[in-house]
This record gives sequence, C-alpha cells and structure tokens, in this order.
Amino acid sequence: MDILSIFLTILFIVNILFASVIIFIERKDASATWAWLMILFFIPFLGFIIYLFLGQNLTRRRLFHWEGIKKVGMEELIQKQMEDISNTSFSFQNSTVEEYRDLIYMHLVNNDSPLTKGNEIKVINDGTEKFTSLINDIRQAKDHIHIQYYIFKNDKLGAKIIKELTLKAKEGINVRILYDELGSRKLRRKDFKELLSEGGEVGVFFPSKFALINLRLNYRNHRKLVNIDGKIGYVGGFNVGEEYIGLKEKFGYWRDTHLRIMGPAVDAIQTRFILDWNQASKRHYIHYEKRYFPQKTSIGSAAMQIVSSGPDSEWEQVKNGYINMIMSAKKSVYIQTPYFIPDQSLLDAVRITALSGKDVRIMIPNRPDHPFVYWATMSYVGEIIKAGAKVYIYEKGFIHAKSIVVDRKINSVGTANIDMRSFKLNFEVNAFIYDMTTSETLANMFEEDMHFSRELTQELYDQRSRKIRFKESISRLMSPIL
Repeated sequence: MDILSIFLTILFIVNILFASVIIFIERKDASATWAWLMILFFIPFLGFIIYLFLGQNLTRRRLFHWEGIKKVGMEELIQKQMEDISNTSFSFQNSTVEEYRDLIYMHLVNNDSPLTKGNEIKVINDGTEKFTSLINDIRQAKDHIHIQYYIFKNDKLGAKIIKELTLKAKEGINVRILYDELGSRKLRRKDFKELLSEGGEVGVFFPSKFALINLRLNYRNHRKLVNIDGKIGYVGGFNVGEEYIGLKEKFGYWRDTHLRIMGPAVDAIQTRFILDWNQASKRHYIHYEKRYFPQKTSIGSAAMQIVSSGPDSEWEQVKNGYINMIMSAKKSVYIQTPYFIPDQSLLDAVRITALSGKDVRIMIPNRPDHPFVYWATMSYVGEIIKAGAKVYIYEKGFIHAKSIVVDRKINSVGTANIDMRSFKLNFEVNAFIYDMTTSETLANMFEEDMHFSRELTQELYDQRSRKIRFKESISRLMSPIL
C-alpha cells in the first residue's frame, strides 16, 4: 500500500469520526446535519475545520443571570399575569389586545415576557432620523446611558456617538457600551480611550481568546438596544455605521425600521441590557438600583411585550411568535426582511396563509450583502409566489427592516431576520406590539415602499437563467448553516 492510499484511508476514517460527532453527539436537526455531512463528504478534514468555526453546538445552559431580577418586580408581575390569564380575569387593554391572548400567553409563560400597557411608540425608518433622535436623547440624559449594538463602527457616525457619550461621562452620567466582538470586529478598546478615562465602561460579548481568531463565528449577540435614564428605550434593525445613514455607495439608501419607546416596556429593555452586560462584563457587574427602574406614567396607549431568543433557550421564541402571528391572520400579512430563509415550520405557515387566500406580501432587497444568503432567499420566495403570496424587490437602496404586520392590528419589530441563523444561532430581541395605530403606521410604510419596488411575479421568476437556478440550488442546500 503506497503513502497516498494510507493517507486517504486515514482521512476516510477521521472523516467518519467527525461525522459521528455531528450525528450522535451534537444532535442537530436533520437539515443541518445533512448540510454538514455534505460539507464533510466534499471537503474532508477541511470541512471539519469549518465546522469548528461555524457548527459548534452551544449547550442550553443559563448564560444570563442577575440577582436583581426579583427586585425589579418582574417575577411577581409575570406570575400575576399568568394567574389572571388562566382565571380569565386578566385586564386586557381593549378588544384588539384580547384577540391575541394566545400569543400573549405564549410569550408570557415561555419567555417570561410580561405584557406592558400605556406605552408611547415612535416608528423610525430612516437612519439620519434615528441617530438624530438618539443623539438628542443622549444629550438630555440625566443619570445613565446603556447602549448595545451588534455592529458598532468607529467611522464618522460611530466616532460622533462616542464623542457625545464621552461628554456625558464628563458630566458624571453613567455610560455603558456593549458590542459584539465579531459584528464589531474592527473596533478596538483604544477607540474608547477618552470615554474610559472619563469613567465610561465598555463590554464585549463573547470575545476571542486568541489575538486574531474568534472560534465563535456562531452564537453572536445580534441585539440592538438603548436605554436612557430608564425612561427611553430603542430597539430595531439599525446598527452604528455610515452605511446605516446611506453613506455607503454599495448599499445606497438604507431602509430599516427602529422603535423609540417610552413607558413600562422600557423596564423590559433595561432588564435585557443588564442581563447581557453582566454576562459579557463580569468585572463591572451591574447590581440592582432603583434609578435604573424609575416610576413611569402611562403616556401612550400601546400594549407590547419585549421577547428575547437565543441558542441558550429551550424554545425559538421569536420564530414561534412570528408563526403564531402569521397563522392568526384574517386578512393580511406584510413582511419586510433582508433575508428570507425560513425553516420548514415558518415556510409552511406563510405558504398555508397564502393558500388560504390571505393577502401575503413579502419585501426583500434587490442586492445581496451576503451572496449565498441572497440566492437562498430567491429560492424560497419562489415557493411562496407559487402559493399566491406577492413578493416585492426593494430598489431604492438596501432594505434591512425586520418587521411583520398582521391585519393592520398587531406587529413585531426587532432584530430577528426571517432566517435560521436568527432563529437558532443568534441572540435576538423583538417587540411584539398589540396596537392598531403602530400597526397602521407600519403597514402604510410598507405600501409606500412598494412605490420603490418591483413585484417578482411567477412569470418573471420562471425566466431566471440556468446559472441563477444553479446558485439558488446550491445556496438552498447550505441554508441550514448560512
């Protein structure tokens, strides 16, 4: 037996061992397992190196802990709401909110997400408006500023925000910034030198143990949250970078959706930030203080729940919320997402709703920021077009919004895309809103965006070239691990 034969035999045996790890130890779902086995088959050994970076399973252990959670009163509120709903004595705000009691119950019981009422919500779909609003709120801060982004770039926009935060730190305001290391991979601690010197604090989520390599390419904190003085909260799709205000030629105008919230829901946003901060920055642990949860008055009329999900959770809570919303539709479903790579359960929900004669519309970008993801998206939208859904390609720039509106009554806006990565691999957060005014605003924005879009009809979809069909097929095979 020659050296090459021996090498190939050893490679075959090692590959079998690697495959066994994936099948019997990691116990992934079938689609992801087959995708990884295909990679091992076509690129042996190297495929397992890729697996080490992308495929590791995060054990469902309690990553987020905060001893102050009881003092916030969240546990007592959740328990009381659960009892009241079970006893049918729960005080829903109005008939619209009561109509979705099943969705509210699901998030309450399985995600510890209490329903808050009396919130004021401002929907923002333009980057310049969003960051102008955020900077104004930062300038008005009186006690603390908590900022969390998946991507935080030290470009002109990022530097401006850091400068504003540094000025507040000089005033004695407690400033904390939390970012994801992989999403903000070009960011360095030296970028915050002046802020840190003024007493500001910076936390990094899942930092690398090595200088240049981060083995955790999955399990990233994709959340974007801001809490100012415990009174104003932000959540949505915008990160911090010049492209988000339309200054990158590659993307053009950046169309996203973000929420500015005032009211009781801000406490849930605060709690989420503190949980994430304490996991990432154990040397500067946040302990309970009343100033983080000031007394609030109801200044609006919106009822909502702040819902988190992640690979540490037993349930894919945001995805389950999406499915519940879609299947509850009586008239219409409007979805805006940069990626449409659903798992089978969500794909079936969209398809069944469209086949049932509901007005299902989905809007996606006309250009890829990740090629494989884009072609996988095009593969899936073909299926829902066949089922009767309408698909619109946004052409004014790049659409990055993550929003769903059902029957112009309820909606969800947050950080979770319609893809398996958001459902299984990322830490996400969404607002589920039971409010006709906010829902009408989002529906009107969707319809306005249709003026800058072209419909992808069945006829146009069938005209795509063999080369594009091949790209779609390969990308779809890889979709469980994209």
